Amino acid sequence: MTTSAFEARREAVLAGLSRGWIETRHALTDTASVVWYFALPVIFAIVLLIMRGKTVPGTEFALGAMVLPSLVGMSIAFGGLMGPASTIATDREDGTLLRAKATPNGMVGYLVGKIVMFALTTLVSVVLLVIPAFAVAGELQLGPRTWLLLALVFIVGMVSTVPISVALGSLVKSAAQTGLLFLASILLIVPSGIFYPITAMPTWLQYVGQVFPFYWLGLGARSAMLPEAMAAVEIGGSWRMIEMFVVLGIWAVIGMALAPIVLRRMARRQSGAAVAAARERIMSKGY
Repeated sequence: MTTSAFEARREAVLAGLSRGWIETRHALTDTASVVWYFALPVIFAIVLLIMRGKTVPGTEFALGAMVLPSLVGMSIAFGGLMGPASTIATDREDGTLLRAKATPNGMVGYLVGKIVMFALTTLVSVVLLVIPAFAVAGELQLGPRTWLLLALVFIVGMVSTVPISVALGSLVKSAAQTGLLFLASILLIVPSGIFYPITAMPTWLQYVGQVFPFYWLGLGARSAMLPEAMAAVEIGGSWRMIEMFVVLGIWAVIGMALAPIVLRRMARRQSGAAVAAARERIMSKGY
């Protein structure tokens, strides 16, 4: 890469950081978006209240304390996988992608902006979810190691999920079809070990669960917040932190490599006339 190309890429990244911050401020002032950010933490808080007083079978460890870290990991995965995909169709229809295509390294800046925006908005949801952790603080590990490891898991989680979501969102033809991605994510939660120990599942389901980020993000959050003894119920009887970062890193590399390519190909098929036609269809439906 030449010096001029490097400078152009650097400027695109800086523009993406600025774009991400602007979009985050807009999202946090949009009523519908704010309701969504609060919805999952509220639902999860209700789940924890239902589990209050219950313990993990065969132990005296609070069930809510066992499940909460997994919910944190799932929130990170959902924030990175669901939000970006649903915005791609909208950006395609309102001309945002067309403008990005016309800008040098515009797709790189666009992708960086999405990572920043969804990292910040997901962080809001995760913070709201972690607040109930203090109700079971006696069971959880909440020292400096916890917050450092959670921060690392969060960063790697965003980088490994947002680009993949952007790539998948580029493949669907309309915002409505992103519901299929949501359904697929729900199905992947089953073998992820979020609500039920993965070691109690059939071996083939354990292999399926370990392919996708849901399991590894849940494992990372559990390794940060649970006592070391609780690793006994995990695969191999350990937190497997090295494997966790390797798998999530592979997803990040795949996503960062594929997303700009898919975005460029999708934007190449767009034109001003196509954007105008899409906008006309939306207006005719009364949206």
